[in-house]
Amino acid sequence: MTPNGVEDEDKFLASGVAGIQQNAFHMHRALDSNNLKDALKYSAQMLSELRTSRLSPHKYYELYMRAFDELRKLEMFFKEETKRGCSIVELYELVQHAGNILPRLYLLCTVGSVYIKSKEAPAKDILKDLVEMCRGIQHPLRGLFLRSYLSQVSKDKLPDIGSEYEGDADTVVDAVEFVLQNFTEMNKLWVRMQHQGPALEKMKREKERSELRDLVGKNLHVLSQIEGIDLEMYKETVLPRILEQVVNCKDEIAQGYLMDCIIQVFPDEYHLQTLETLLGACPQLQPSVDIKMVLARLMERLSNYAALSTDVLPEFFQVEAFAKLNSAIGKVIEAQENMPIAGVVTLYSSLLTFTLHVHPDRLDYVDQILGACVKKLSGKGKLKDSIATKQIVALLSAPLEKYKDIDTALKLSNYPHVMEHLDDATSKVMANVLVQTILKNKTCISTDEKVEALFELMKGLIRDLDENLHDEFDEEDFKEEQNSVSRLIQMLHNDDPEEMLKIICTVKKHIVTGGPKRLPFTVPPLIFNSLKLVRRLQNQDENAPEEETSAIPKKIFQILNQIIEALSSVPVPELALRLYLECAEAANDSDLEPVAYEFFTQAYILYEEEISDSKAQVTAIQLIIGTLQRMHIFGVENRDTLTHKATGYSAKLLKKPDQCKAVYSCAHLFWVDDQDSIKDGERVLLCLKRALRIANAAQQMSNATRGSSGSVLLFIEILNKYLYFYEKGVTQITVASIQSLLELITTEMQSENKTADPAADALLASTLRYIQFQKDKGGAVGEKYDSIKS
Repeated sequence: MTPNGVEDEDKFLASGVAGIQQNAFHMHRALDSNNLKDALKYSAQMLSELRTSRLSPHKYYELYMRAFDELRKLEMFFKEETKRGCSIVELYELVQHAGNILPRLYLLCTVGSVYIKSKEAPAKDILKDLVEMCRGIQHPLRGLFLRSYLSQVSKDKLPDIGSEYEGDADTVVDAVEFVLQNFTEMNKLWVRMQHQGPALEKMKREKERSELRDLVGKNLHVLSQIEGIDLEMYKETVLPRILEQVVNCKDEIAQGYLMDCIIQVFPDEYHLQTLETLLGACPQLQPSVDIKMVLARLMERLSNYAALSTDVLPEFFQVEAFAKLNSAIGKVIEAQENMPIAGVVTLYSSLLTFTLHVHPDRLDYVDQILGACVKKLSGKGKLKDSIATKQIVALLSAPLEKYKDIDTALKLSNYPHVMEHLDDATSKVMANVLVQTILKNKTCISTDEKVEALFELMKGLIRDLDENLHDEFDEEDFKEEQNSVSRLIQMLHNDDPEEMLKIICTVKKHIVTGGPKRLPFTVPPLIFNSLKLVRRLQNQDENAPEEETSAIPKKIFQILNQIIEALSSVPVPELALRLYLECAEAANDSDLEPVAYEFFTQAYILYEEEISDSKAQVTAIQLIIGTLQRMHIFGVENRDTLTHKATGYSAKLLKKPDQCKAVYSCAHLFWVDDQDSIKDGERVLLCLKRALRIANAAQQMSNATRGSSGSVLLFIEILNKYLYFYEKGVTQITVASIQSLLELITTEMQSENKTADPAADALLASTLRYIQFQKDKGGAVGEKYDSIKS
């Protein structure tokens, strides 16, 4: 509407309101003086303002409400008049003399309301008369508001069961007939609005009609409140009459709205018992009507009804609700060939929700729905429509939310076929939903078949499906997803070692194709889950035949070797080295010397060829030394080879302090408390002397480059090693060597060139306290320490 048009409309409205107010004023004066003749005269003039055709529905409603308020006051006056002896029958005749038909009918409805309340005539006769009289107004807008007024003043005066206006038998039929007739006429007027005016204003008319739809829908609400309508009457009379009007009006807006009204206002049990009738109307609606939303709302209501109590479920079984809904959806989809995929999936998603509420034990129904969806999606490839993919995620998530058990979803043969139609990004989202469901419910996947099926569904998370996705790569989201996959791998379990080995092989097959970004996340949990199986086998019956107990661990270690080798493509040598050492320690516990030696060999190769960063080398050396110290399986030759290599690596570190620490750590490789075969005091002393030489060289370098002697921290640390081995009974560590080292440290601490080092001071003080503590102990230990002068 043009700005001028809006201004003109406001003027017409203002003029109409002024007319109503002016005539209402005179009407009130006449009412106050009990002047019936003038009251009717001015009320008719007031109501004449509603004869305008110049207002939009929104503005007309404002005008109508002004008149409605005045009519309520007039109705109160008519009631008082009847109490004072005025004949209501005469009054009913008198108002029919009004000059214009529209004011006459408004007054007739007002008096008719009082007439019914007086009970001087059967309510059904008066209502029938009023609804027939209203046919006199055929202008859509004026007729709709007039009939809306009739519905408003009569809704509490219907001859319903238990109502004070209930008459003889079948009065409920009369009440129903009245409301249905009024509804039918209002719907015709409402539909007629669409066909008035120029075609260019179609959008405007549709908007205006939408503003008026509640006037029509209120009739159905009134109908639903009639107590006398039982299931039989609803099935035989009410619903067929309403649907007849809905289908025959052939209007898209009316059909969509009224079908929704039927679903919303009438009881759920009625819908259930008349499901066939209601669904039978759907294919007869106009092709442009959004039938999927109608069916979706119907199924939503029925689902909620089923969820209220299990007591109602037999009713669903009795009427074969699933079969009818499934058939109706099939017919609708078949009839509407151009229905978007999003609409199809929405329908099946609603049917699935309904099925999960009503038939939670019928997995065949769930699979049937997914199968129907697959059939409709076939040939469509990967869906690009975001609405459709969102609906598919909702469809696939429904069984997970209902059963809270991934096992159930894995039993659905069509589940993976639906997922195939998701684009790569959405497939990833759905895979994440699957993983989170498993983690949340702590579901244990216990067979390799299930693991295979699950990892096939999760492929969006465990391997790159589309190279283009790297453009939208989010580091934090990726880490979170991969950590979830890692937790899932840790949860895989089967008590049977053979079955667990199959699961490990299945997981390995999937994760090795994950690409360099994923392997550092997915390989470690699989390694540790495998080692968990190895240790479980160690704790089993020791009396079992050796071949039987060692065959599976050997297979596992072969697999682990292959998995860690896959990390070489990343590369993450530090992680691979740690994993090799973990496996070596597990092989040691399983008494598999060749396997343990092979893992150590691989770790050494990685150290030599891949780890070049000095800090990484220091960490790697410490790990190697720590692991090697705990190994008890190696024979003399193999241990000497590995130990010699470790000490060699230690001496070749870039920084002197790092060299020193690594070398004195190597001393532990030659003296292990619980292994008598590894107690070589000479080589312990050799390592400690070598560490002292390196520490001394570090001091000299510091003096040459900085002009200060540097920290004595290394010497104090070596002192602690001397004390440790002295206490352990290494005869080559003498009191004299300890005393000499103490004096060296004291001299260095008092040197003028000494660099202040609070850490060194604290460690020395702590060491001296320890020596004194050991002295104070007395006994054999005290005697050993008494000769040390601190």
